[in-house]
Amino acid sequence: MAKFNFNLRNPQSTVKESKQVKTPVNFLIRWDNKKLVFPTGLTILPKDWETDKTKGKKYQRAKTTLKEHPEFNSSLIRLEGIADKTFNRFVNDSNRQPTIKEYKDLLLKTINPKANNKLDFFSYFDKFIKESEFKTNIKTDKPYSTATISIYKTALKHLKEYAKIKHKRIDFDTIDLDFYYSYFEYLTKDKKFSQNNKGKLIKVIKTVLNEATERGINKNLSFRSKRFKVVSEDVENVYLDDSELLDLYNLDLRENNRLERVRDLFYIGCNTGLRFSDLSKVKIENIIDKHLYVKDSKKTGIPVVIPLKNEIFEILKRYDGRFPPSISNQKMNEYIKELCGMVESLKKKVEVIKIKNGLKVYEKVEKFKLISTHTARRSFATNCYKKNVPSIVIMGVTGHKTESSFLKYIKITSKEKADILQMYLNQNENPTNLKVI
Repeated sequence: MAKFNFNLRNPQSTVKESKQVKTPVNFLIRWDNKKLVFPTGLTILPKDWETDKTKGKKYQRAKTTLKEHPEFNSSLIRLEGIADKTFNRFVNDSNRQPTIKEYKDLLLKTINPKANNKLDFFSYFDKFIKESEFKTNIKTDKPYSTATISIYKTALKHLKEYAKIKHKRIDFDTIDLDFYYSYFEYLTKDKKFSQNNKGKLIKVIKTVLNEATERGINKNLSFRSKRFKVVSEDVENVYLDDSELLDLYNLDLRENNRLERVRDLFYIGCNTGLRFSDLSKVKIENIIDKHLYVKDSKKTGIPVVIPLKNEIFEILKRYDGRFPPSISNQKMNEYIKELCGMVESLKKKVEVIKIKNGLKVYEKVEKFKLISTHTARRSFATNCYKKNVPSIVIMGVTGHKTESSFLKYIKITSKEKADILQMYLNQNENPTNLKVI
């Protein structure tokens, strides 16, 4: 037979009543030389608690000095009744007394039925995505972007596909290094994803697990192992140099309004450094004294001022003094390859690295096939750097926070680096003025 009583976790018997703080009330259960200390979830000031043996051997209740003492004491009585019935039911059903763990688990399920409905990993992941659509990112103090939400949804989709195809059960307790190696192999061999795509998906899993851990939902910390890592690699991105941009600008597209608009939007991007999402929002009112005033919407939110070339004003004349109407990013990327395929200088082949069956393979691809909307922004940064514009000035437009990340972003060949060095040698007789590249 079990025996029950209550006590305070921290009675604060030597502390003045005026300085006391609330302390949790513990539920003590003893049976067969076993002892279970069960949390009641209630807290009280020690001065409002009494243990009075004259009222009964186990009289431990809230005093009448506590305004809500009737409800408080009723909760204790109810808890004791549940514990007694649960213990006796187990003994009758099992013909033995429970272990401490068995009794504790039974009490938790009986007292808090919602504990039985604990979210599994996929349910929590889905809840995480829905919450992200309406909350603010603590790091940036801005709402989560639609691009971030899209990445979350994609990561969940691939995980569900993996679980179905590989007949794997995925839950908080199964996401360990064995899962990591198996899922990584699936993304590599079955999906043929690049290192960066795989790293992006793994990063999302770690983000979701970190959040679940902070909330006390996940107890499995295998995902924090150094081997459960987010992989990445340098991507063979291209940029258009000044001569290639001139070829593109001079392309006669008077008979093709669709591609002319694509060319004009892309050319403006190459000469302003604006990301496509920002470029589509720019209005003629943003131009003051031949300078474009905009805000970096994704990275810094800081106003940026960009001088405009005469060619951009020539483009605006074609649209009654306004910026070309924008089109969707998806269509823009599709049309850009068609457009650039018409430029002879962009048909030259460049060497790229591709991942096939987990192995790096070198291939030569026509340059125009590698061009996307983001090539414009990279072209702006790289061409400015080649013209000796200080990195800190370019970073003010691109939004890069460190020079190291900026230098990884720009794309110049070893020959171009040598040309920059030669320019310095020609302009500076004093070698101490050299800039490290």
